[in-house]
Amino acid sequence: MSLLDPSTPEGAAHRVWLAAEADRLLEWARGSAHPAGGFGWRDRSGGLEHDRGRPLWIGCRMVHCLSLGALLGREGYADAAAAGVDALRTSYRDAERGGWWSDADRPGEGRKEAYGHAFVILAGASSAVAGVPGGAQLLDEALATYLEHFWDDDAGMPFESYALDWTDLEDYRGGNAAMHTFEAFLAAADATGDPAWRERAVRIASRILDAAASNGDRIPEHYDATWQVLPDYNIDVPRHPFRPYGATPGHAFEWARLVLTLEAQHPVPPSFGDSAVRLAATGWEDAWDTSIGGLVYTTDVAGVPVVRERFHWVECEAMGAAWALHAATGDPVWSDRYDAVTTWTQQHLVDPAVPGGWRHELSASNEDVQTTWTGAPDVYHALQAVLLPTLPLAPGIAAALR
Repeated sequence: MSLLDPSTPEGAAHRVWLAAEADRLLEWARGSAHPAGGFGWRDRSGGLEHDRGRPLWIGCRMVHCLSLGALLGREGYADAAAAGVDALRTSYRDAERGGWWSDADRPGEGRKEAYGHAFVILAGASSAVAGVPGGAQLLDEALATYLEHFWDDDAGMPFESYALDWTDLEDYRGGNAAMHTFEAFLAAADATGDPAWRERAVRIASRILDAAASNGDRIPEHYDATWQVLPDYNIDVPRHPFRPYGATPGHAFEWARLVLTLEAQHPVPPSFGDSAVRLAATGWEDAWDTSIGGLVYTTDVAGVPVVRERFHWVECEAMGAAWALHAATGDPVWSDRYDAVTTWTQQHLVDPAVPGGWRHELSASNEDVQTTWTGAPDVYHALQAVLLPTLPLAPGIAAALR
């Protein structure tokens, strides 16, 4: 009997846990509000680490999460999301040249990145679906900016980053930015009803899935300006939080879930479904520790673990992928894997001493560490992981809650 079956006592109890954890995580998200507007980086006890600023990706993810809270009917979350939307349209925005700062506390520094701008689209889409004031306008602004500067229509893929004045286009192309662009375009299609965003998403997935098929069903994360694989990129920085060396099983899980959601609502090549299964199966086989549980952060191109720490977001995406694959295929292997990673997550990542807090990183022996990720700045992966099993495979989370 699986936790995914609500007709069993175990499944019914699991639904209660999912709902309670969603409430805890939503409160954590609301508590990330920064006195200057937007959202900050929380430490493990729940305070704000003011020296970490107000990163764009955190601000956008929190607006997305709070919009989901509003769609769940939780009191006060629409107002909290609206305040976040207002901050994204003002203090995070480069009013002179367009686009968004990578950190609202450090305007004039850094670069303008596809990764962060994809999350502006997600924040705009979710807040628009939730009817949050300013959400539809934020979405329109984000989509226009992305099409003008980041969407490479010839390649059917995103550019990576620019200098603040939109010069100095980076030669690097990244699978991480491509994945979150894919996610953002699906959300944009749900919010606007325009199928062109899903068509663009098909183009992104086609290239990434083809690259994975040529790489043992492991997604190459790093590419040059012509989308040729860079297999040794960041080999000396294996614990990079956004561009680590090698393959990232957590991204294989995330891609698998998102591809299945697209397949459930839009015409895609016949190979997409099988590719999603192979990606997730390879990621699980490479990353799951059969002795003590938990999924490693990265592997090399042959699937040998490199960074053995367990990051909370990897486990969360494994939960989501296992749910999606079981929903799409009915294969009990995936319900078993859902049970395994969810039980491990409950035991090791959920921090009962901190209301709403999840440990973001554990060691290879499942001990609490802060080697790569300090504090607990993010609830986006965890919140989605506890909401998805209660929803249909498609549309996306915000539209499904609506």
